[in-house]
Amino acid sequence: MKKTTMQKRTQIANAVMYYIYRYIDSDINLDTLCQELKISKFYMHRIFKEEFGKNIYESIKSIRLQKASNLLITNHHSTISQIASMCGYSSSTSFIRAFRERFHTTPKQWRSGAYREYSKNILRIYNQKSFDVEPTILKLPKQHCYYIRHQGYDRSIKKTWQKLHTWLLCNDIEHYTQVGLHHDNPIITPLSECQYVAGVIVENEVDDTSLPSLTIPQGIYAKFYLEGVYGDVLEFIRWVYHTWLVESGYETTTTPSFALYHQNHFLSKDEHFSLEYYLPVRFV
Repeated sequence: MKKTTMQKRTQIANAVMYYIYRYIDSDINLDTLCQELKISKFYMHRIFKEEFGKNIYESIKSIRLQKASNLLITNHHSTISQIASMCGYSSSTSFIRAFRERFHTTPKQWRSGAYREYSKNILRIYNQKSFDVEPTILKLPKQHCYYIRHQGYDRSIKKTWQKLHTWLLCNDIEHYTQVGLHHDNPIITPLSECQYVAGVIVENEVDDTSLPSLTIPQGIYAKFYLEGVYGDVLEFIRWVYHTWLVESGYETTTTPSFALYHQNHFLSKDEHFSLEYYLPVRFV
């Protein structure tokens, strides 16, 4: 297969996945997306399945439930019906049925503590580590970044970052900010299924179209500063969602959290990191 064809297929698959995450709270219209991409629906479905190993509708359902399972933990002021609506479900009945099929428990039981046992089965390093980190609440403008998508959260992400670094060198880009987007909460989503995005924010647009781009939405975020080593990020995310957010009085949204790296543990030899972690929050 020609390189240009492979790049085009990857860009289409990424565009579909980005569209799903962006509009996960609505009735996702694939016909509109096909028109934007100027491709047939059949071709779009085929490329997506070949790239990600599952069909589009399965992915939409999975992402809706992953988002909902997270919001049930963090958004105590929202009803189950409201959370279902935030994740694109038209009725609470269909949401409860789908949730029970996926997590083998009801949304109410999950919210009452069933998620803790579920998390332990996913995250073997679940040590209940505590962090003494106070965030700053601020409003961020939208930010544009070029990216490579990586499925799974483990040390293999290093290869994706190395590839992105090579792209920067090929385009003579010296000034940039590394950003890692966590589309899924790795505490309640199996690490092998997590969609992680390695990206760079650059000062000016790039002529090279070999990489896709996305926009990190503007919004209100809790900004945490953290230093540590590989493995600490997962523990920190657990603490942020299961402890800090629950006790903070804030709620989160379906917008992904992200990290801006000062030192990237996936690229440093000693696996140390220094980063700013941004969690979307809203006033309740």
